Amino acid sequence: MKKIILLVLLVGIGLSSCKSKKRYSDQLRTKNVQNERRNTSTESSKKVTKANLPAEPSKFIRFSIDSPSEYINTFAETAQLEMMGYGIPASITLAQGLLESGNGKGELAMKTNNHFGIKCHKGWEGDYDFHDDDEKGECFRKYNHPMYSFRDHSIFLTTRSRYAFLFNLKHTDYKGWAKGLRKAGYATDPKYPQKLIYLIEKYELHKFDKQGRKGSYQPTTAIVSNDSNNIHTVQKGDTLYSLSRKYYLSVDELMQLNNLRSADLSIGQPIKVKK
Repeated sequence: MKKIILLVLLVGIGLSSCKSKKRYSDQLRTKNVQNERRNTSTESSKKVTKANLPAEPSKFIRFSIDSPSEYINTFAETAQLEMMGYGIPASITLAQGLLESGNGKGELAMKTNNHFGIKCHKGWEGDYDFHDDDEKGECFRKYNHPMYSFRDHSIFLTTRSRYAFLFNLKHTDYKGWAKGLRKAGYATDPKYPQKLIYLIEKYELHKFDKQGRKGSYQPTTAIVSNDSNNIHTVQKGDTLYSLSRKYYLSVDELMQLNNLRSADLSIGQPIKVKK
């Protein structure tokens, strides 16, 4: 009799254990599904906010920038789009670009379109050139168009752990970002934060941080060309890059359409575009 009771108890414990394992397995499966859905949602969100760049020009485009204000007018929208996609304040991106590229007129910027002084580093597979910096003949990344330098700058900061703490700051805290970049080792100059803050406040670059908040900023949309022949007449402030954004063409396509040998434009110049 005792053996029968003991057998019944063992069977009951076994069934209870199986139910517990099944319940735990079901809970784990449900949790995994929820995590997959959450990750898929997050990835979809990133795809929406990170603006795709136009096709990269097949040849190097030399940019002629005459002043800090022209630099800001040329690249402000790019900096805002990068902020929306990667969370880096547009004011910081513009200030770094101004400082590192010498307002777009520095030797490194002119020969590489590298506006942020990013060196080749291990694993870089893109084009490059050599330039004297901390040491003689250092390897720097090279781009056919500056907008790819801006995108690489965003990727550079978001994929290195030493900059991770910066993304806990508000996107309007340009002072915190300026000091944090120096702390993380972006530059060796001890006055690097003060220089960035000076440029931001002098040119009121912080206004682009507010305008560029998600949901409040709309990128420039395509406009209708000046006549039925798809001709755009160059206005003050127009650049090949700004026209490529307006008409959804790459800079390379614009240059080929118009047989241009450089990126320089003149006010009143007719430029062939597509609708």
